[in-house]
Amino acid sequence: MTINLTSLENERLEMRLLLEAIYQKSGYDFRGYASAHIKRRLEYVRKRAGLSTFCEVAHKLIWDSDFFDATLTALSINVTEMFRDPPFYSAIRQTVIPLLKTYPFIKVWHAGCASGQEVYSMAILLEEEGMKSRAQIYATDINPPVLETARQGIYPLDAVRQYTTNYQKSGGTASFSEYYTADYESAAIKASLKNNILFSPHNLVTDGIFGEMNIIFCRNVLIYFGDELQNKAIKLFLNSLCNGGFLCLGTKESLRFSDYADAFEIVDAREKIYRKRRIPSLDEEGQI
Repeated sequence: MTINLTSLENERLEMRLLLEAIYQKSGYDFRGYASAHIKRRLEYVRKRAGLSTFCEVAHKLIWDSDFFDATLTALSINVTEMFRDPPFYSAIRQTVIPLLKTYPFIKVWHAGCASGQEVYSMAILLEEEGMKSRAQIYATDINPPVLETARQGIYPLDAVRQYTTNYQKSGGTASFSEYYTADYESAAIKASLKNNILFSPHNLVTDGIFGEMNIIFCRNVLIYFGDELQNKAIKLFLNSLCNGGFLCLGTKESLRFSDYADAFEIVDAREKIYRKRRIPSLDEEGQI
C-alpha cells in the first residue's frame, strides 16, 4: 500500500519529530505549545542556520550543543519591560498590596520571568510600599542564559527611557533613577533591589509546585501554550498558592475557559488579577 503525504503534512511530521527530539534530549517540552507560535520560531531557527528542513534542524541540535542552546533561546518567550502595562501595576498597588500588607511575610513567584524586568518592577513596588524586607521573591524561567541576564540586571540605556515612562504612569512614588546606575550604554539595577530575590531554572511544563505563594506573576506566557498546557500550568499555580493568594496573568490571557476557573475569584477583570478562593478549615465548617 502506498501512502502519499502532502508537503504540508510532511512538514508537520518533521516539526513534531523535532520537538520530540528536544524533549528527549533535554526534558524541555514545547510539544504542547500553540502550533502557530512554535512554527514561526522554528522557521526562524531553520532560516538563521541556513538549513532546508526541520529534519536538518533536529540533526544539528542533537549533535551541536551550542546550536541547541541557541534554539532553546529562540523558542523561549523573552519579550518584556519594566512596569509593562502601567495600569496593571497601578491595580496591584491599589488593590492587592493593602491585602498583602496584612501578612507578616510574603512569598512572590515570577514564573517565566524572562530577562527579569518585571521581577525588578515588583521589587521596586514592594520597596516603595515598605514591604521589600519582609518578602521573598522567586524568579524562574526555562532558559538558563536568559535567567543569567535577569540575575545580572543590566539593560540597554535606551530601554530605560521607556521603563521610566512606564514607572511614572504606574504610580511610582520616587524618581526612577534612584533604582539604577548608568553609564553611556547600559543601566544596572542597584544591588540593594536584588536582596531577597532568588533566580532559579524552572520548567512550567515538567517541574513541580512552589508551595504557599502569596502572589504569582505569569504574564504573557500562557498565550503561547495550547489548551492542555494552559490547564497544566494553571493547576500548578493553584496548588502553589496559599488560600487567598493572587494570580496575575497577561492582558490577553484569562482563566475563563480553564478547568480550574471556579477555584479563583476575579479581583480585576481588566488587568487579569485573580484570587484563589479560600477553602474553609474543619473548624470553620463546624466539624471536628
